[in-house]
Amino acid sequence: MSYEVIDGGFTAAKGFSACGGAAGIKKNGSADMALFLSEVPCTAAGTFTTNRVKAAPVIWDRDIVRGSDAKVSAVVVNSGVANACTGELGLSYCKKTAEAGAEVFGVPENAVLVASTGVIGLQIPIDKITAGVKVLSGTLGSSREKGHEAALAIMTTDTVPKEAAVRVSFSDGSEAVIGGCCKGSGMIHPNMCTMLAFLATDAAISKEMLQKALSGIVPDTFNMVSVDGDTSTNDTCLVLANGLAGNRCIEAEDADYKAFYEGLYAVLESLAKQMAKDGEGATCLFEVKVVNADTKENAKILARSVVSSTLTKAAIYGHDANWGRILCAMGYSGVDFEPEKVDLYFESAAGKLQILKDGVATDYSEEFATKILSESAITATCDMNAGTAEAAAWGCDLTHKYVDINADYRS
Repeated sequence: MSYEVIDGGFTAAKGFSACGGAAGIKKNGSADMALFLSEVPCTAAGTFTTNRVKAAPVIWDRDIVRGSDAKVSAVVVNSGVANACTGELGLSYCKKTAEAGAEVFGVPENAVLVASTGVIGLQIPIDKITAGVKVLSGTLGSSREKGHEAALAIMTTDTVPKEAAVRVSFSDGSEAVIGGCCKGSGMIHPNMCTMLAFLATDAAISKEMLQKALSGIVPDTFNMVSVDGDTSTNDTCLVLANGLAGNRCIEAEDADYKAFYEGLYAVLESLAKQMAKDGEGATCLFEVKVVNADTKENAKILARSVVSSTLTKAAIYGHDANWGRILCAMGYSGVDFEPEKVDLYFESAAGKLQILKDGVATDYSEEFATKILSESAITATCDMNAGTAEAAAWGCDLTHKYVDINADYRS
């Protein structure tokens, strides 16, 4: 393994600072704005929502990240209002936000990316946003605490901030750090979730290789999370690379690229699991592993189908080993497989139990199964006995609290 997990978030890498605070956007007066900054211009990469309805910040960021070779220096984020379905005025507010950041940070307007999360359909209070940029810029810092502060400020219905960081070793003896934070708790489903993710690395890497790595990892991490079957209008994942680690610039798919890829994968996988565990109203993390499938794509489809199943999620909440719901979800996934070959296992800190063998229930203990399903992290492993491919997906149980949260979200 070419990386080690370290404590940290966005500010873990050299040359990055962050902050968070209240700009008066949320009704309860809690933190609702975060700033992310690099002391030198960065190479940038991004992935965005596949929803046909795209929020104004998604359009702004996508056009900058994908449409030019401009360097990126900062990201301005607000929570509470999504700036989605807001027309040309909403897009103009992205420009005004970037202008405010450019003035404060002394960088070009197109070096400032923006992101928003919250209620769809409302215009953002642009005066509060621009004032917040000016006030909060004076509180930027590179400490671990400042990164954590920013992670808190981007939350909406999240109950905990989500951060991760790793240190990567390269072939020339140099080391780089990859760290970041994300938010996401509800309206989460594969093909990007209702999430914002901001990653920073001091590795030197070309724009092409950075985008290639991110685009290659998101399908197996963020796109394998499902809380409730809804895909948002605002999903954005940004990675900034400032090159201050001093490594030989990664410009091809060599050993250093592989090391960077593995490190970035570890960060995104950690953040994906943290989002799934913090699903709205959730009491546990539910992981579905599909092993020994015929193809990787089929393994992914099967895992997503099971982790997205409303009935299965309800059974997990009830600590009920209702394996028929899992086999049913696999059956309507669209994948051609032989049910008579499927083995199924439940596993948690309480132990492991085979629940199904060759498509038929084993003589398992319901009491032990309930004990396994009563833990805070549960894994269902589906062995297809059809090949060597595998995939994992992450979700959570479905509880009464999920309905309560979303019934009262706007009020």
